[in-house]
Amino acid sequence: MATDETPEPEKGPAKDPEASPDKKPEPQRDRGPADRRPMPPESRPAPKAAGEGTEERKPDDTRENGENPADAGTPAAAQEDDTPGKPQNGRQRLAASLWPPRLTRAQLIVAVLLFILGLGLAIQVRSTSDSSALRGARQEDLVRILDELDNRSQRLTDEQRRLEGQKTELENSSDQAEEARKQTVEKEQQLGVLAGTVAVQGPGINLTIDDPTHSVEADKLLDTIQELRAAGAEAIQVNDVRVVANTYLSDVSGGVEIDGKRVTQPYRFKVIGKPEDLEPALNIPGGVVQTLEKEQAKVSVTRQRKIIVDALREAKRPDYARSSSQ
Repeated sequence: MATDETPEPEKGPAKDPEASPDKKPEPQRDRGPADRRPMPPESRPAPKAAGEGTEERKPDDTRENGENPADAGTPAAAQEDDTPGKPQNGRQRLAASLWPPRLTRAQLIVAVLLFILGLGLAIQVRSTSDSSALRGARQEDLVRILDELDNRSQRLTDEQRRLEGQKTELENSSDQAEEARKQTVEKEQQLGVLAGTVAVQGPGINLTIDDPTHSVEADKLLDTIQELRAAGAEAIQVNDVRVVANTYLSDVSGGVEIDGKRVTQPYRFKVIGKPEDLEPALNIPGGVVQTLEKEQAKVSVTRQRKIIVDALREAKRPDYARSSSQ
């Protein structure tokens, strides 16, 4: 048996008669599942069949303005931070932009020019500060600095003069030492020629005395040596004996001894000197040649452009004589 049931109208919230218009309503609390009423069947959306009216969403769907809907409301910095391989903050981005450096040739030239400009400015500032320090000094300090500079300049001038004097003395002493050495070498050579300790060569004459009768004695040979020395002979050699200042001659059986060495005829003289003076001195009337010819000796004199006197004497240290310069 059906009965007509008339739904009772829903009653709204009961109004408090004592509530005033100035009093604010209390905030409504969230209703739980028990307080929620189901929607009427006619107001619910009809279920759609599978595959109808649905579109597959792709990851790269973008809005009409080209933005990704998933990125809507997300800051750009957050998106960049989420990208792998990129700096996470501003400091890292600055470091990544500075290193490794990417300099062009123009940038390098500009950097060099800026460095030179900065260096010049620094030098200018330093020189300006130095001059400003002197500019701000007192008069007494400036006078003292000027006196010190004058004294230093005077000392440097004196030192320069002293060094120049030492240089001149060294040069003179060096020249004098070199000249003294040259003179010593020349004197040594001259004394060696006179002492017979060195071999010599030069123009001169060859004198040969052939005495088959053995009538030429030591005194005749000594007269010949003296005549040659008087004519300017500088070196004399008889056979194998060098004639020097202390040479002596003596007669022995069958010949003559010169400085204790026996020499036999023919007597060969090697004489170094001026041939134009030596030969005439021997051939003068009553001279050596005529005297020896009277003794039945044969004498021959020939001029030579080069005479070699190679007989040497041993240098002996004198027993008593000493140089007066010692």
